Amino acid sequence: MADPGMSVTPYWELTFDADGDVDGPERDRLLAQVTEHGVRDLIVFAHGWNNDRSIATALYRRFFAPMPGLAPRARIGYVGVIWPSMRFCDEPIPDFPRSAAAAEAVAAPGPALDEGTRRALSAAFPGRAAELDRLAGLLAERPAGDEGLAEFGRLVRLLAEPGPPAVADTPEEEGPLVFRCDTATACAELAGALAGAPADFSLPNPWDGAKELLRQATYYTMKRRAGTVGEHGLGPFVGQLAARAPAVRVHLVGHSFGGRLVAFALRGLPGGVRAVKSVTLLQGAFSHYAFAARLPHDPDAAGALGDRFRRIDGPLVCCYSHFDGALGTFYPLASRCSDDDRSIGGLSLGRMLGDRWGAMGHDGVQAVPDTARLDLAAALRGPLPASGCVNVDAAAVVRRGGPPAGAHSDIVHPELARVVLAAGRIA
Repeated sequence: MADPGMSVTPYWELTFDADGDVDGPERDRLLAQVTEHGVRDLIVFAHGWNNDRSIATALYRRFFAPMPGLAPRARIGYVGVIWPSMRFCDEPIPDFPRSAAAAEAVAAPGPALDEGTRRALSAAFPGRAAELDRLAGLLAERPAGDEGLAEFGRLVRLLAEPGPPAVADTPEEEGPLVFRCDTATACAELAGALAGAPADFSLPNPWDGAKELLRQATYYTMKRRAGTVGEHGLGPFVGQLAARAPAVRVHLVGHSFGGRLVAFALRGLPGGVRAVKSVTLLQGAFSHYAFAARLPHDPDAAGALGDRFRRIDGPLVCCYSHFDGALGTFYPLASRCSDDDRSIGGLSLGRMLGDRWGAMGHDGVQAVPDTARLDLAAALRGPLPASGCVNVDAAAVVRRGGPPAGAHSDIVHPELARVVLAAGRIA
């Protein structure tokens, strides 16, 4: 077991690379020890964007901490999934101490690229040092005219080029327009969103939104990677666990892109495996139509996960909050595709596009019949539905955080730990 300073025991970590390949010794240790420790319920948590293992482990330590007291007689085991993602250092996590990199970002605010984020980008995009240096230079210089923005857009698109074939949440989200349209237009819209500009005001300087374009390109890459790790890594692992320890009940939890990771693990489950007893999404950063059998605006198309929630022997619980600025404004702006050519600056465009291009963590699962809708207080009174999709408005606690992400990372609350336990019927 990893990390003797963890708040709970038994605790294991499970590390995946970008292709979904698991660390063999960690996997084998977990498979061998989960039965030895008499674990009945295994809670598997996948982080969202972050820059290193220590941040992920700190999240798991704090989120898991109340659980033994909430379910003192349960035989719970805990797993922290580690996968390669990244976070811009100007996005503080509420109640978490600032890292040195985050302090650098605060010391040098604005549209330039801080050194901590520059290092994180180098780790996320190995072999792209020259391109990243040039992007950082352009953000600092902000050259006049169209040539500099055009070069910036070309370099951003180079970073966002697809790697191995990946599954989009919906057919429309293949290659979002924000990475394919005119760079000046995309940056101006993102700058308007950052400034909260009304639709009838002139748009700000496009360079004010250029860093946001780079941020969205990075997150688009992490989003694809999360699906790969879930489908080709975590899903097959759960199948191995079910074969090795059939009495263990598995509960998947994911924050942000980690929500996409655990959701796509349902695609990778071997046939007939019913070990997953609950899935809880915390501010899930993927399409709210991912589980739809029919898209409202295109009945002939379906979400990538269709009715995969039926692979869960229990409920799919989606916690969301309208205080999540990352998902309420920037996700729909970045996700829209080429046939949605409206160009309106600022927050109003994000709201207009939200229905079609919205995210799980902003308004919950959409277009799935019989989805239950509860506020947090009702969810905690319980009991939660025993199956199907359940939307839980968590805005009562998920509400703190500054721009540009808002409350996206404000998830360390005992109330949300209680939701995870309630979803899994862990008493």
